[in-house]
Amino acid sequence: MANGMFQLPTPVNEPIYSYAPGAEHRTTLISTYEAMYQGMVDIPQFIDGKEVRTGDLRDCRPPHDHQHVIGRYHYGRAEHAQAAVDAALGAHASWSSMPWHERAAIFLRAADLVAGPYRATINAATMLAQSKTVFQAEIDAACEFADFLRFNAHFMEKIYAEQPISAPGIWNRMEYRALEGFVVAITPFNFTAIAGNLPASAALMGNVVVWKPADSQVYSAWVVMEIFRKAGLPDGVINLVYMDGPEFGEVVFKHPDFAGLHFTGSTAVFKHLWKEIGTNIDRYKAYPRIVGETGGKDFVIAHPSAEAKQVATGLTRGAFEFQGQKCSAASRAYIPESLWADVKTHLLEDLASFKMGSPGDLKNFITAVIDERAFDKIAQFIDYAKGQPDADIIAGGTYDKSQGYFIAPTVIVTTNPSFRTMCEEIFGPVLTLYVYPDAEWSATLALVNATSDYALTGAVFATDRHAVDEATQALAFAAGNFYVNDKPTGAVVGQQPFGGARGSGTNDKAGSVLNLLRWVSPRTIKETLVPPTDYRYPFMG
Repeated sequence: MANGMFQLPTPVNEPIYSYAPGAEHRTTLISTYEAMYQGMVDIPQFIDGKEVRTGDLRDCRPPHDHQHVIGRYHYGRAEHAQAAVDAALGAHASWSSMPWHERAAIFLRAADLVAGPYRATINAATMLAQSKTVFQAEIDAACEFADFLRFNAHFMEKIYAEQPISAPGIWNRMEYRALEGFVVAITPFNFTAIAGNLPASAALMGNVVVWKPADSQVYSAWVVMEIFRKAGLPDGVINLVYMDGPEFGEVVFKHPDFAGLHFTGSTAVFKHLWKEIGTNIDRYKAYPRIVGETGGKDFVIAHPSAEAKQVATGLTRGAFEFQGQKCSAASRAYIPESLWADVKTHLLEDLASFKMGSPGDLKNFITAVIDERAFDKIAQFIDYAKGQPDADIIAGGTYDKSQGYFIAPTVIVTTNPSFRTMCEEIFGPVLTLYVYPDAEWSATLALVNATSDYALTGAVFATDRHAVDEATQALAFAAGNFYVNDKPTGAVVGQQPFGGARGSGTNDKAGSVLNLLRWVSPRTIKETLVPPTDYRYPFMG
C-alpha cells in the first residue's frame, strides 16, 4: 500500500488552439476530419468493458450533409440496459474502495489523452457529428473536457481534505463514500465535454455509471469512451448504451439500486424524469440524488451608457455561435432607443459577413442545426414571426434542408415584450430584440426578470457602474451565470462554474466542488482514544 499525503498537479485551463492558417495543428485537424468523413465506423455499446453489437444499426450522419453516412451504431433494448446496471453494480465494491489518488490518475491520464493524441480526433468527431466549427469544437471537445477532468480531480482532493475538528481524547474524521447503487448519466447532443463530464464526475467520486447519450451525439461519445478505456478505466465503471429513452427508463428508474441522475437536456424531459423517480421512490434503497441542467431563455440587456459595437458583438457571438444551440445562447435582447440605430447597423454588418456551410471549410462561422426535428421546430418559429403584425424580421428568416439542416441567422424585432419568441426556448439561430425607452431602464429590468420561466444565463452591457449594480441586484435570480459587458456564453471550468435555477435546473454548478459533493454520501467516524470505564458522571457525586 502506498503511504503518503499525495498532492495532485495544480490544474490550469487547457490553452485554446487558434487554427490560424499555416498552423501545424490546423493541417492535422483538417486531415483528420477528412479521413473520418470518408470513413465508416462500426460503433458498439460498451457494457462491462466489452463491445456489444446488437445488429440493430442506426446511421450517424453529419447535420451539414445528411445524405452522407460516417458510421453506424448498435441500438440496444431493455436487456442491454439491465446488463449495464448489472455490470455497474458488479464493479461497485472494487471501484468505490480504490484509493482516491488511483481514481484521479485515470481521469488525469484521460485529460492528457484528450489534449494530446486524441485532440484532433475528438474535435473532428464533434465537427462531424454536431456540426461545430473548428473553434467551437476546440473550446468544447478538447479544452473544456480536459478542464473538467483535471479540475474535478482537484476539487475531489479539496473535498476529501475537508475534515471535522476533534476534541481532546477524540479523533473525528469524515469519509466521503460513493452513493450506494448506480448513477444514471443522460447527456445532450450539443457539448461533447458535457457528455463526457456527466458520467466521469460521478465515477471520479467512486460511483458506477450507466450512460445514455443523445442519439445525435453517439459518434463523439464513442470517442470519449475510447479515451476512458485507454486511460485505464476498469470494466463496468462506466457503461455506455444507446437506446430508446422510455425503454431505458423502465429499467433504470425502477431498479432498487438506482442512486442518482446526472442530466443535461430539455426541461420537459427533466421534469418527466423527476416525476418518474418520485413515483418509484418506495422502490429505492436510498433517496436518489437528482442533478439537472436544462433549458434557457437567456437575455442581454443594454443600458443607455453601453458601447453599441460591444453590444452588437456580444449579440453576434452570444446568439449565433454554434447556431444558437447552447443552453446559454442569447435568445432575447433589450436595447435602449438611444443605442438602437447604432447597434442595428453593427449587428446587420456582422450578419452580412457571415459565411455558412460545412465545418470542414474553416471560413464558415455558421453551420447546420443538429437534425430535421430541430430544423422544423426552428422554421416554425420563424414562419410564425413572419405572420405577426408586432414583429419584423430584419435579418435572415430563410432556411433550407435539401443538403444540410441550414437556417440563416435570424433577427426579429418586436414591439411586444411578451412576444412568443421573447418567451419560449427556440434552441436555434434566432434572436428577438425589444427596443425600450431609455427612461424605462428600471422597469425593463423587472420585465427581463419576469418574462421567462428559465434562469440560466444573462448579460448586462453598461459603462455606468450604478446601472451595473442595479442590474446585478434586480436580476439576482434571473440567471445562475451573470455576465457584465460580455456575451452570456462561454463559461470556463474553474472560472465560471455553470448552472442555473428556476426552469433551468438544480444549479449544482458543473465544474465546481458543488457538483462533486452531490455524488458522495459522507460518513462521520468518531474514535475515542481512551474509552471510559465507569458510567457515572461527576454531577452524580
